[in-house]
Amino acid sequence: MIKAIFFSEFHPTLGPKISYQVPEDYVSKEIFDAVSVYIIPKEQLDSCIITVNVLGHKITGYPVRISDEKYPRNFLIFNLCFVCDSDARTVQYELVVRKLAEHLVTLEVEQNFLSTESNRAKLPKILGQILSDINRCGLCTVTVGTSTLHLKVIQVAAEPPPVFDHHVPVFTSEFSPLKQDYWDLTTKQVLPYIDGRSHVARVAIEADVDIGLVKSCIQNLLYYGVVQLIPIFQYSNMYAATPKLRELPMNSDLNKECITFVAKSERHPPSFRDVFQMYCGMTYGTTIRDLCLRFNPHALRIDEHRLVQFGVLQGIIRRICKYPVYKPETQRGSHKKQMTSLHRLCTGVASYDEICCRTGLSYHELDEKIEADADICVLWK
Repeated sequence: MIKAIFFSEFHPTLGPKISYQVPEDYVSKEIFDAVSVYIIPKEQLDSCIITVNVLGHKITGYPVRISDEKYPRNFLIFNLCFVCDSDARTVQYELVVRKLAEHLVTLEVEQNFLSTESNRAKLPKILGQILSDINRCGLCTVTVGTSTLHLKVIQVAAEPPPVFDHHVPVFTSEFSPLKQDYWDLTTKQVLPYIDGRSHVARVAIEADVDIGLVKSCIQNLLYYGVVQLIPIFQYSNMYAATPKLRELPMNSDLNKECITFVAKSERHPPSFRDVFQMYCGMTYGTTIRDLCLRFNPHALRIDEHRLVQFGVLQGIIRRICKYPVYKPETQRGSHKKQMTSLHRLCTGVASYDEICCRTGLSYHELDEKIEADADICVLWK
């Protein structure tokens, strides 16, 4: 919620001041004086979004300077600011604040709106309307004379999760990378190597791009819903069905989408019974290799990799991961075992996937090393 809106300006004799605010006196003179250097800043910060968090208030503004000989000191400086609670998220208001400021510039240039007292007197009513409408429905239409301004608060998505080397990016179903022409050069270089099978570290190698840039690129794609992250596919992986599996036979749209997605051939789709049976067979202690030996998905016209991919993306199944934990027994004197680099990774936080990516070991090689070390136990979760 926006708590207040105020219009401040640089007075030729009094300096920075709040000329109008709604509700009145919400921002005290003491608070304004403490941050006035950011509300009416130096010329270098003109036309920039500035957010200040001070004394329980978060103030977002867009200071503007209009240079003209008709003004005292040859310029007019003003800033229309939104005020929220100090712990509120305000990024969604930044474009609205900027659009309002730019509209006031247009009104001043065309109609002398801010420099004419009779016109300035309309500001409190305008600010009150903006405060009420945006808090109520996120929309507002402001009409001044023959000029009309439409404002809308764009909902900002949550921050995307961190991207790690072992994550596998996969495109969402509604996105086609071949039709996008507006990506930056790094993203264009990375997109062809996102195939739903290669993890981030491999994508960086194949695209010949620094892994830090690849992670930033994929995190940006996550933010816009272009990709999702799934675990590395291996035949030694284990998965468990989630309660959402019950929706699969009852939801006809999800049912059809699943069959189309997991089919080895569009002309010969698998039966739903076979697909559902394979999902039901995913449980603790059963690997994908075990399922393939039991059901022979090739004969059933099912692509087992896409079966797992669809299940994870839709939340029908979840990956059961192995987390090694180094727990050395108490030993005395010179017989104390020296901690290795592998031991330092076995904290119970890093999964097999992460450790394999960081060490370059295969899943089988890591398994052999951990099974041969009596001081390492494994958690499944």
